[in-house]
Amino acid sequence: MKRLLLTMLLLPVSAGAFAQSSDAPAEDQRSSTWGLGLAVAVLDSPYAGEGTRVVPYPLISYEGEHFYFRGITAGWNLWQAGGLSVSAIAEPRMDGFDVSDLGRSELARNGIDYRLLENRDEGASVGLRGLWGGSAGQLEVKALADVTDASGGQDASIQYGYPIQLWKGILTPIAGAKWLSKDASNYFFGTLDEEVARGVVDYKPGAATIPRVGVSYYRPVGKKWSLIANVDYSALPDKIRRSPLVEPDTDGTLTVFVGFSRGFVPWWMDDR
Repeated sequence: MKRLLLTMLLLPVSAGAFAQSSDAPAEDQRSSTWGLGLAVAVLDSPYAGEGTRVVPYPLISYEGEHFYFRGITAGWNLWQAGGLSVSAIAEPRMDGFDVSDLGRSELARNGIDYRLLENRDEGASVGLRGLWGGSAGQLEVKALADVTDASGGQDASIQYGYPIQLWKGILTPIAGAKWLSKDASNYFFGTLDEEVARGVVDYKPGAATIPRVGVSYYRPVGKKWSLIANVDYSALPDKIRRSPLVEPDTDGTLTVFVGFSRGFVPWWMDDR
């Protein structure tokens, strides 16, 4: 459940749509820097027996002069010039799983006794985010490192999106890829040394690159409300698909979410 929640909040629409919402019309410009709402997410998990989950979660955003908060990502703007910006970011990392959420029979078919597995713990990552935007679209690059030593790994991602005005909103096709270091990939999709010592098969996929495509949609609704939606597909490389922790014949993961957010003025800023 925790991993699913994080996956949804880390989708590209989180940054793009939240940033776009700051430009939405409002009676008071201050309300565009704050947002609160609710979304429903659906994820087809790659892990054996975990299946499809439907989860509601809050949408929270804040856009300040230097500091911002989007979903679960906190950032501090370090440098900005023209259409290019660089920020330091921090976000929780809960890509793993609780063994109790996996399917016992599905793991058994993969040759795994669930009782010999360990949970894959959540953690926290810090790093840098670069964003360039112009008439040719928007390019984002991120590099993060696990600072809590849950996996001890790193990851880097790149994505390109081209916003299109459509249906009184903004439709953004997105393409990109995420790279997982050896430590991160082995932790989330391989078997641990202590598990191997108990008799679990030794599987280490090593560093892996996961390509993805998607589309996000943002539309103002009235003066303060916003509609945010996203569809995303990640194609798993063979080294991850062959993992005994992954559902057999899984080619990739599909994620869908829809949410509404409302801009508002906090009580301490409302002097009317």
